[in-house]
Amino acid sequence: MLQSVVIEVRGKELTLETGMMARQADGSVVARYGDTVVLATAVSGKNLRENIDFFPLTIDYQEKTYSAGKIPGGFFKREGRPTEKEVLTSRLIDRPVRPLFPKGYSFDTQGIVSVLSYGDENIADILGINTMSAALTISDIPFNGPVGAVRIGRVAGSFVINPDFRESEECDLSLVVTGTEEAVVMVEGSAQEMSEADLLEAIDIAHAEIKKLCAVQKELRSKAGKEKREVIPPVVDDALRSSVAEIALDKIKSAIVIPDKMRRQVALDEILDEVIEKLNTGEENISRNIAAVFHDIEKNLVRNMILNENIRADGREPGQIREINSYVGLLPRTHGSALFIRGETQCLAVVTLGTADDEQRIDSLEGEMSKTFMLHYNFPPFSVGEVKPLRSPGRREIGHGILAERALKAVMPSKSEFPYTVRIVSDVLESNGSSSMATVCGGTMALMDAGVPIKEPVAGIAMGLIKEGEKVVVLTDILGLEDHLGDMDFKVTGTENGITAFQMDTKIGGITKEIMERALEQARQGRVFILKKMSETLGSPRETLATHAPRIYTMHIKQDKIRDVIGTGGKVIRGIIEQTGVKIDIDDSGLINIAASDGTAAEKAIEIIKNITEDAEVGKIYTGKVKRVMDFGAFVEIIPGTEGLLHISQISEQRIAKVTDEINEGDEVMVKVIEVDKLGRIRLSRKEAMGEKS
Repeated sequence: MLQSVVIEVRGKELTLETGMMARQADGSVVARYGDTVVLATAVSGKNLRENIDFFPLTIDYQEKTYSAGKIPGGFFKREGRPTEKEVLTSRLIDRPVRPLFPKGYSFDTQGIVSVLSYGDENIADILGINTMSAALTISDIPFNGPVGAVRIGRVAGSFVINPDFRESEECDLSLVVTGTEEAVVMVEGSAQEMSEADLLEAIDIAHAEIKKLCAVQKELRSKAGKEKREVIPPVVDDALRSSVAEIALDKIKSAIVIPDKMRRQVALDEILDEVIEKLNTGEENISRNIAAVFHDIEKNLVRNMILNENIRADGREPGQIREINSYVGLLPRTHGSALFIRGETQCLAVVTLGTADDEQRIDSLEGEMSKTFMLHYNFPPFSVGEVKPLRSPGRREIGHGILAERALKAVMPSKSEFPYTVRIVSDVLESNGSSSMATVCGGTMALMDAGVPIKEPVAGIAMGLIKEGEKVVVLTDILGLEDHLGDMDFKVTGTENGITAFQMDTKIGGITKEIMERALEQARQGRVFILKKMSETLGSPRETLATHAPRIYTMHIKQDKIRDVIGTGGKVIRGIIEQTGVKIDIDDSGLINIAASDGTAAEKAIEIIKNITEDAEVGKIYTGKVKRVMDFGAFVEIIPGTEGLLHISQISEQRIAKVTDEINEGDEVMVKVIEVDKLGRIRLSRKEAMGEKS
């Protein structure tokens, strides 16, 4: 039976309906907003996954090309591997719902969001979060939701909920906020050096809308919701806990304060092996149970040490940042390079400068577009001392790379200021927390080393949270251990002037405005400290590009001259490229970028283009080529693509009977422009040119 609910968002109806499509799923909801239609389905297995220490949840977002009236490109003409946007949106949906499943629920669970119709509302990803939450909410799957999500932008100083494509181009803020009725669960977005106060205001406005979206999902549940499955919480074996604590408690206390990550982990592993050897002596193998109890004890000790003593695993205070070192210009053949080290996290960032040919072309539902700035993040297994096969970038690598790219995009020069395609590759060489934020710092320094005129240096820092009841400690520059055992991961990037990107995830069902305000202030202080440390190595972009970087020279021509430079079938521009060895890019406005490995080749190309595009000047003498001979005179090409008439009377001082008595097709002759009429027709004189020469 079809059931639906309606809510108004920005003057348009958002409809959530169930009972028509995908009825064999545990939960199925269709959302309609304008021309955008999204289907979300949720299914959870019936067989318990035993002996796993994670929740087996998979969320996939897919954009059907038919939704925008398009046929996929490529040979196979069907959707293939997920696009970057689909991967990022899958993560965007996964992160806020994952913490809201009950502990101990270990059934395979899958959510699929399919875009069935793609409108101009720029809301498919946001609808994906809301619709997935609604599908879980009405299903029998245990889910402590619902959650709501909105995108909030700012146009001309005013905040806008769910800006459309046109408005998005004018926004200096793009923020996705997800939350329950009580608190904010996830924040992700970018800004143009926004203040902490403005960011908090935006989140407040967004949360007011989120409460309405949660309420309408509850209304749908009251109409069509199923009874939730019973969840049996994991049983705590108090006797086993006591036995493990008796053997290992004091040893774990000593191990967790070892500052070095690898030494600390080796020590903990040795203690765990000892406990398993002593307690796993019965007929039943209980090593997994022992490990679970062991890790719970470790978690509680680390958290209590922070809450009660204000001391962290590596000996720092909550607001203290690890030691920072940085180096630039390490790699002689690259265009820019930097090594950024913070504690036991280090990132090698390398910048490559390219031309318009190197732009990334993207074919999406919105249409074709291109990117001139890219950042690619790699996390090889050796960075954490592991052995794993190398694979193509996963969701985590793509997500971290885009976060760092957004952070730096805010300070990149415009194409007219710096007509290069810029690519940063970040290779994480060692990791103990905040490698994406180290990528931002290393990327900034590599850009400056390459001579890219960024507006301001950018730094990033990851904040954490330990919360037990009313006790709250916000951590600056978190370790991997604190990320794993803590309650929040809040990454903030920015300049001294303000925030450029942010990403917050929680594990406790949301955080209050007061905690977020405190975390943002600590992050600001940490960011300023890191920027100061970076400036001690390199404080501003180098004035010259690296020796091996291409040089791009810019010139403008009139739009009606573009065809002359390109020539029929590209013949003229290909000739210039073959003659000089440069790369040439022309846009529709008449802007020409000429890329060359040396200035001489570029100057030669510029001179040729100037000769092609210059207008005939009355009184100027040209050496032209006779293109056609007629009875009344000859047409002479004085500039490539520009011809003038040399009348028979202007060929010689003496009267001649035939044009071919003096000149023939293919001859080079010196002529003077004696007139350009209103229609642009050019009259030439050979005899005046010869007279002036003599």
